[in-house]
Amino acid sequence: MKRFAVIGAGTMGHGIAHAAALAGYDTTLTDARRDALVPALARVRANLDGGVQRGKLSAAEADAAFARLTTADSVAEATRDADVVVEAVVEDLNVKRELFTELDALVSDNTLLATNTSSLSVKAIAEVSAHPGRVLGLHFFNPVHIMKLVEVVTHDRTADDAVERARAIATAMDKVPIVVKDRPGFASSRLGVVLGLEAMRMVEEGVASAEDIDTAMQLGYGHPMGPLKVSDLVGLDVRLAIADYLERALGDARYAAPAILRRKVEAGDLGKKSGRGFYEWPTTSSSSTSTDT
Repeated sequence: MKRFAVIGAGTMGHGIAHAAALAGYDTTLTDARRDALVPALARVRANLDGGVQRGKLSAAEADAAFARLTTADSVAEATRDADVVVEAVVEDLNVKRELFTELDALVSDNTLLATNTSSLSVKAIAEVSAHPGRVLGLHFFNPVHIMKLVEVVTHDRTADDAVERARAIATAMDKVPIVVKDRPGFASSRLGVVLGLEAMRMVEEGVASAEDIDTAMQLGYGHPMGPLKVSDLVGLDVRLAIADYLERALGDARYAAPAILRRKVEAGDLGKKSGRGFYEWPTTSSSSTSTDT
């Protein structure tokens, strides 16, 4: 496996492309919005330079990784001769199914097809493929170039060799893969969303400030980042969409979104990408270019 394609150049997509290029894959990144590609490359370059400054990699390694990363104006161009394709587009089942239908007609039968969905049914995405056994989930975490976990999400028709290839890809990217079944929310989202929503309810009830609630989880439970800051990074609109989906899919009131979350999303306070959520964030020119989750 040498050629890697990423569909979607937003928050997750550019991070996956970064990790793939750094792992030695010839990587092509594309997006339905061509104007998202230049800022995505700039963010990858900035993150690679940040790794050099922190002593995580050499300048030569960063330059070599960036040289392996190119962009394409279309899905067809991006996936030409690809061994692996990872989809990181908007968290909408119909959009993803349409994309995988298109991919099925473009790539070879041996190409591994993966979705980065954080909660949607991988089986429902895979069933549009003539070869559903090569379709699975590769759920990365934000920021991809730092976070070590990857969920390899399998459905009842996923081929064993596809799982092994996915695990090998994650390991090559210096990630730790875990294999989970295709159930609503997988492992991470079901746990993370419950924690995040309860933290929001505590803010709504005036139990404590967002900062103090996050500090409690960091210092009291050893979390590297509190649930409200994580929610801001993920995007409050994304959190809301996942919560609504899980409440419907699982029939569980624990996933009912609190009013404070709906108010913030309606006001456009989406977290880091909009400059304001439960925290204030510095805005950047590329903050509005995300097309994925």
